[in-house]
Amino acid sequence: MRVVYSPLHAMHDPSVELESSAAHSPRENVRRAEIIREALAADPAFSFVTPREFGTAPITAVHDAGLVTFLESAWERYQREVAVAREVVPDIFYRPSMRRDHPRAQPPEAVNPGLGWWCFETTTPLTQGTYTAARAAVDAALTATDLVIAGERAAYAICRPPGHHATSSLYGGYCFFNNAAIAARTLQASGMGKVTVLDVDYHHGNGTQEIFYDSPDVQYVSLHGDPARAYPYYTGFADETGSGAGRGTTLNVPLAARTDDDAYLGSLERACAEIAAFAPDALVVSLGLDTFVTDPIADLALTTDGFAACGAVVARLGLPTVIVQEGGYDVDALGRNVHSWLSGFALGGDL
Repeated sequence: MRVVYSPLHAMHDPSVELESSAAHSPRENVRRAEIIREALAADPAFSFVTPREFGTAPITAVHDAGLVTFLESAWERYQREVAVAREVVPDIFYRPSMRRDHPRAQPPEAVNPGLGWWCFETTTPLTQGTYTAARAAVDAALTATDLVIAGERAAYAICRPPGHHATSSLYGGYCFFNNAAIAARTLQASGMGKVTVLDVDYHHGNGTQEIFYDSPDVQYVSLHGDPARAYPYYTGFADETGSGAGRGTTLNVPLAARTDDDAYLGSLERACAEIAAFAPDALVVSLGLDTFVTDPIADLALTTDGFAACGAVVARLGLPTVIVQEGGYDVDALGRNVHSWLSGFALGGDL
């Protein structure tokens, strides 16, 4: 399998994140991508590809152009306009009820209130190289997408920062641009009329759901921790099924705490049956490995062998597949878990 990797991911290198009313070392860090790279590079079944640059047009096909413009300059502007700070996070968040019965609000011109307009939480700091790294993650996803369009059965992109929490106009949840959504739209632009995004990250991909919620030709299927207890809390309930022309094209499968390999595989097989019924032309997998039994910010109980079985189940769909990296925060286990899932997929159901 071809693996797309860019060293520019390391340009996003926060030293702290704000979570649970405390500052601590970032869960989403440079070592995550390097552990994955090392694990795959040790296996000759995987060959590495350097991403090419695609510009911003594929991003603005999914995201508000104002978000792109803001992220490009926000860190530097903050240093000039507010204070010198290695990590930049919002002080205040815009909520529509703040302007009740007033004309529609517009994005602020100043950078400090702009942070609270374009970001939805505190764990996703901007650093000096964040924009460069986020663009490189998109380029990795798009290079993998191009490989699949050209005829590869599947390709995998080590996307860091991840992407599935980024909505059309908001960043957060460690995510700046929605790599999976951008890949899906690019597949469609190539002539693949119907695409499914299968999200197996522990955390619900609120951003991907929002982007495609009213789309009849992009199906979003997510298996995740029940939002009654799991981030991002406000989305991912089973009764969220799409709206308008997209009604019925969203499938959320909330999972109980300590869901193990067997129970998860049963849910995944049922989800894949729904994907087969939708009959997409291609598949994008948001590959989160934070469903692992010892992940520090999740509570499911999958094993490394279980990930291989999951990859095999997805492979049986027989679809051209772009796989983009999302979460996974037991960093010591992350490389072998990614290797296991991808190897299971590559075996194509022989497990």
